[in-house]
Amino acid sequence: MGHPFPIREIARQAGLSEATVDRVLNRRGGVRESTAREVRRAIADLDRQRTQVRLTGRTFMIDIVMQAPDRFSTAVRAALEAELPALHPAVVRSRFHFRETGPVDELIATLDRIARRGSQGVVLKAPDVPEVTAAVGRLAAAGVPVVTLVTDLPASARLGYVGIDDRAAGATAAYLMGQWLGDRPGHVLTSLSSGFFRNEEEREMGFRGAMRARHPDRTLVEIAEGQGLDTTQYELARAALERDPRIRAVYSIGGGNIATLRAFADLGRDCAVFIAHDLDQDNTRLLREHRLSAVLHHDLRRDLRAACHLVMRAQGALPPAPPVLPSPIQVVTPYNMPTPAPG
Repeated sequence: MGHPFPIREIARQAGLSEATVDRVLNRRGGVRESTAREVRRAIADLDRQRTQVRLTGRTFMIDIVMQAPDRFSTAVRAALEAELPALHPAVVRSRFHFRETGPVDELIATLDRIARRGSQGVVLKAPDVPEVTAAVGRLAAAGVPVVTLVTDLPASARLGYVGIDDRAAGATAAYLMGQWLGDRPGHVLTSLSSGFFRNEEEREMGFRGAMRARHPDRTLVEIAEGQGLDTTQYELARAALERDPRIRAVYSIGGGNIATLRAFADLGRDCAVFIAHDLDQDNTRLLREHRLSAVLHHDLRRDLRAACHLVMRAQGALPPAPPVLPSPIQVVTPYNMPTPAPG
């Protein structure tokens, strides 16, 4: 397990004791395989962030805690690590705690461990449930500022929110849907990964309100709790299509779009309009293939930069600033997709 990093740095990155890291690195035994994986993951994180580790300046250790499909977590990790050099002369180091789904108790346990261990800040994407709100309160009481990312916890003690105005995004999707469907008949499938994420609830409310105002005769059919995962999303989408032969368009609020399109294809059905969110790897490919009509996107790098600045202000490293404004909503079609960065 060759690497250039001191045991002290690896232990800090992994949130483990130096003795535990030493046992893993020197194969002394007495540690669980899951602990060894945490050490290997910490070394990989340090390696990606090595340009930052060499910078001089104040160091901030930030924990990124997210419940989201891997495709979105991967996009967030890439966006944050792309921003790290731009935060010079400060050094921002990050620990990642990602999960696709699971009991809320496990998420709470992660947040409580961070509160006990300490952190300069937490960037959090989590369901809006009372247990999470309480855990954010415990982090704040421990002096750990929390910034919510892409989905808010407005009743919590969080420091701030970074992301889009989700209600406006839903209304934008409704406007596009109405324009592109025109007078053609057909019902619209709205798909949420979970009703417990406030951003999805806000998008759905914005979409439904605008559709009701502009296209009151258009029927909306909702599916939810697919968690954005392909297997569950396929089953939900296929069942909805089998129940309702008039569905001919989709507003995908929570992802799993490859699975939804497969359900249409397997039933020999066409999808006239498909509007989705976020230019992750899957949606980028689907958009290039003209299988999505449009993706409502926002700049994750901007969001992560704003989140880091909020944490740094909370730690007294930056002067006060006005509240963070919502990220601009970009309507991306197959004809105005961003050019991939070289390398």
